[in-house]
Amino acid sequence: MSHSASPAKPLTATACGPLRGKARPPGDKSISHRAFLLGLLSVGETRVSGLLEGEDVLNTGRACAQLGAKIERLGEGSWSIQGMGLGSLLEPRETLDFGNAGTGSRLMMGVVGGHGITARFDGDASLRKRPMRRILDPLVLMGAQVLEQAEGGRCPILLKGTSEPAPIEYRTPVASAQIKSAVLLAGLNALGRTTVIESEASRDHTEKMLTYFGASLTSEPFGAHGRKITLEGRPELTPRKIVVPVDPSSAAFLIAAALLVKGSDIVVEGMMMNPLRTGLLTTLLEMGARIDILDRREEGGEEVADLRVRHSELTGVDVPAARAPAMIDEYLILAVVAGFARGLTRMNGLQELRVKESDRLAATAAGLVANGVAAHIEGDDLIVEGGAGACPGGGLVATHLDHRLAMSFLVMGLASDKPVTVDDETMIATSFPTFKPLMAQLGAEFVA
Repeated sequence: MSHSASPAKPLTATACGPLRGKARPPGDKSISHRAFLLGLLSVGETRVSGLLEGEDVLNTGRACAQLGAKIERLGEGSWSIQGMGLGSLLEPRETLDFGNAGTGSRLMMGVVGGHGITARFDGDASLRKRPMRRILDPLVLMGAQVLEQAEGGRCPILLKGTSEPAPIEYRTPVASAQIKSAVLLAGLNALGRTTVIESEASRDHTEKMLTYFGASLTSEPFGAHGRKITLEGRPELTPRKIVVPVDPSSAAFLIAAALLVKGSDIVVEGMMMNPLRTGLLTTLLEMGARIDILDRREEGGEEVADLRVRHSELTGVDVPAARAPAMIDEYLILAVVAGFARGLTRMNGLQELRVKESDRLAATAAGLVANGVAAHIEGDDLIVEGGAGACPGGGLVATHLDHRLAMSFLVMGLASDKPVTVDDETMIATSFPTFKPLMAQLGAEFVA
């Protein structure tokens, strides 16, 4: 099982010269997970190019194979998925081991919950700490049964799905694409309409991809910032070709490094520009970042663009809580950037960071303080006092098995006065396996 511990591998980032060149970060993690799942639920072959081949996504692919899909790697980032179709999934003989994949495990719970099969879900030590009740609660309303669970609704979980899921109207308690997606994926096999209401709109990849595969789905505004999504059950899902755009959450590390390292001038190619994913870009531009948006185009049903990023003098800003759904995974690297900005940056409404791979709010603040940056938490807000272009560095950062914490503070080390060390780099492979070589290609320096 992947929840057995691996030896930690510390890594140090040291100040480097200007970053230069072009780079294409990995494909989007959210779309890569969904490509496997919708390929499983379609009858016939789904071809995917640009898939993120990180451990999280590959674990989702392995789980789909356990439910009957025939999955083949054709080349780098290129995959073939022969699906089983709705209502035809096989009951897995062994535990679905998702490693560190919170998205994959939660979305697959939706798939299993809407089918008459029973599956055990588990993962590594980090995944076992993450709350799953918010996913399980609506699935139980639809007819699924939680036969076993660890304390607090955590993995390992034994979930018994239903072959006749009840169509429900469900209001999500927080803005979460994972909750919404689990309900919609379970609702695919329901006779009738399944409706999800969000008071704050979360990323909409599931809705776009379901529509792309032939589902009948509507999404309309609800309230000031929300959405109401209605899905007609039992659609005929048609296999499609998918081109996975670049993940904004991975591109964020290259963008931040170029902004912070003096003299840098890079181009990040093919980044997804979905407005529900570009909160960090909006915030960086408000801070004074020199980022040019080039060649807007469409790939795989999503708008993408190339970004030219140059070293910039940045100023602290107040980031509204309403922006959180559009950048929930990018606050860690934003906090590092804020440590170099002039003045105060306040990031509001970050309660969701407490239930990610780690308590990201506490861990980010601790990492900043360990490197000489004045930072503190007020309620669910993170306040960072920037060093006006400078950052002391010199600290050791506890990563808590969190890939984004590790990469964020390695970026800090590329521009800080003293090197920055993270206590473990191994989990970076879960989302960005090419992080080190891609950064080195641009001129970054790391020491194992």
